[in-house]
Amino acid sequence: MDTARPQSPYRIAVVQFGATETARTLTPATSKVPSVFPALAAIGMEGVPIAYHDDHRDIVRAALLGMDGVLVWVNPIESGYDRTYCDALLREVAAAGVFVSTHPDIIQRLGTKQVLVDTLDMSWSAPGTCVHRTPAELHASLSTLGDGDIRVLKQYRGHSGQGIWKVKRHSADRLRVREAVRGSPEMALSAEDFVARCASYFREDGRMIDQPYQRRLPEGMIRCYLVHDSVAGFGHQAVNALCPAPSDAPDAFPETTRRLYYPSDKREFQALKRQLEDEWVPQLKSHFGLTTDTLPVLWDCDFLLGEKDATGRDTYVLCEINVSSVSPFPDSALGPLAAATMASVRTAKARRQS
Repeated sequence: MDTARPQSPYRIAVVQFGATETARTLTPATSKVPSVFPALAAIGMEGVPIAYHDDHRDIVRAALLGMDGVLVWVNPIESGYDRTYCDALLREVAAAGVFVSTHPDIIQRLGTKQVLVDTLDMSWSAPGTCVHRTPAELHASLSTLGDGDIRVLKQYRGHSGQGIWKVKRHSADRLRVREAVRGSPEMALSAEDFVARCASYFREDGRMIDQPYQRRLPEGMIRCYLVHDSVAGFGHQAVNALCPAPSDAPDAFPETTRRLYYPSDKREFQALKRQLEDEWVPQLKSHFGLTTDTLPVLWDCDFLLGEKDATGRDTYVLCEINVSSVSPFPDSALGPLAAATMASVRTAKARRQS
């Protein structure tokens, strides 16, 4: 990777996961987020595509330490690798004074399923949400499932539906379970067999978050994309992986429709936008001791529709917060993302010089 300094005043590493061959051939056009590079260039920054892999992390370290800023698109789990070494490297780079978004410490606070438990006092929470820290706790909880109960169990860190399970009672000694990974079949398992399948989620301080199933799930999920503390766009997905299967084909996997993207002024989502910006983001900042400039330059909150309130208005239930690798996202987020990156890089540079 060529890291020689050009004429541009600021160089921004745009980091994604990739093995050695990807690292050799990666360009802005073949990047995971190609639209980011012209957005950065439009306000005077040069984006430098870099592929991270544990096998060449020393090369990546040298490159990142020569940058003014680092924007990261690396999932919690990639090709069997987790972010243990990547996060350690990013902490080192940030400690050297380079701006990093999203900083691993912020991911730890906001970007794991634990946030659903940590924010139970907020109005976006589903009553009954809890955490299981051992397989025994999970097994004990499953034994209390009634005939009409449906739960969604989520591993602590993951993406793309990995380790997210819809669970309900099938018979006296069997559960019906379906993982949210595309194409996963619904299965009848004993509680013991299901807990055994989940054993890996409890390793190394792992856990599972237990959330009540939202019956309005078939109406879709709304993704709010934020730059720092402002909504920069929306995504809406009409059907997702845990929707009920057709009654005449209970083992079928429901088709997932593509996500549609909208700018931040989409009329149908303005009530959610106001509640997120005016109530929930300030509460998050207060709860976790964050400031606007320590929030990610790009993150998103996924909401499901809750029960309508007494006036007939929609309520919203937080499904998860995505911070590690938010992609794709609406074009309306590009300008704000670039502007926030510029401001953050200038702040980091001023701190280094003071």
